[in-house]
Amino acid sequence: MPKMKTKSSAKKRFKVTATGKVMGSQAGKQHGMIKRTKKFIRNARGTTALSAPDAKIIKSFMPYDR
Repeated sequence: MPKMKTKSSAKKRFKVTATGKVMGSQAGKQHGMIKRTKKFIRNARGTTALSAPDAKIIKSFMPYDR
């Protein structure tokens, strides 16, 4: 069988940890920061683990990162 291809968009945006969690950047931080509260901006720093249903979809895009 031929090799399965990894989605380029997924490998640029997500990382899979050693325990199998999918890490991605926080939502809502692309634009419009003036209207956001300081608390929201502070809490949305860094990365977060995706929920189980979302992680399942992303893992299907990256067959060799399991």
